[in-house]
Amino acid sequence: EITIVTSVFNRVALDCAAIDIKHVRLDQNNRYLEDVDSGLNNCLTFEANIDQTGRALVQDIVMSLFDEGAVAVVPIDTSANPTITDSYQILSMRTAKIIEWKPNTVKLRLYNDRTGNKEEIWMLKKNVAIIENPLYAVINEPNSTMQRLIRKLSLLDSVDEKVGAAKLDMIIQLPYVIKGETRRNQAEERRKDLEMQIANSPLGVAYIDGTEKVTQLNRPLENNLLKQIEYLTNLLYGQLGITTTILDGTADEKTMLNYYNRTIEPIASAIADEMKRKFLTKTARSQNQSIEYFRDPF
Repeated sequence: EITIVTSVFNRVALDCAAIDIKHVRLDQNNRYLEDVDSGLNNCLTFEANIDQTGRALVQDIVMSLFDEGAVAVVPIDTSANPTITDSYQILSMRTAKIIEWKPNTVKLRLYNDRTGNKEEIWMLKKNVAIIENPLYAVINEPNSTMQRLIRKLSLLDSVDEKVGAAKLDMIIQLPYVIKGETRRNQAEERRKDLEMQIANSPLGVAYIDGTEKVTQLNRPLENNLLKQIEYLTNLLYGQLGITTTILDGTADEKTMLNYYNRTIEPIASAIADEMKRKFLTKTARSQNQSIEYFRDPF
């Protein structure tokens, strides 16, 4: 999972974090006019909390999206109590894992930077930005391409561990027919004796009788796991709009444009739209305030 899956997640998260998400004011045609000097804009562009910059927060959001399927962005320090009034400034924010859902509230596991512990709290949905992964069907669904790929990689690792274990994988042919119980016990004693010889010898040397034969099984049984993993990896890249050239940095302009439009834009839009919906009041939106994302092509 670490070799293939996490590298893809990290690449997408880094590219999403490179997009500027800002609290801005728009003109009458909904075009960018100016940045708004607010605590929310400071969190998104400069310092999200005592541990993270604004860019690190966005990367954390995207990585959590891919791992969990949905993530909550919680205002930590505010100028007023959000449960009493809607007019408050957000001074810091963090990501939180959603543990339980109710009609109007969610249970969150959240890091408390005062105590250094993770705590579980209930919060109203209207006060928390709940961002769902727009690529959920490809990445997080139980039988999706990504989950199948993770299972296949786990199987391949277990097969590799068995192949790399300290086993000789050999068969000893004894000079008599093993059918009765007595002969079977003799064969078992002979096998244990040979194991003890090899185990107790510093160089792993043992002896056998002149009438006995040893057959070495030097080749594991073939399986098509590697072909299936290659197929699922290519299928996943296609569904995510990613190519190997994007990952190694040699993609041309057309490929990168397709990648940004089909993969990065839905994620950035999900983050910006949910924050706009939860963190900007109706009054602020009527004053043409908005949360927008911008990509600098240069």
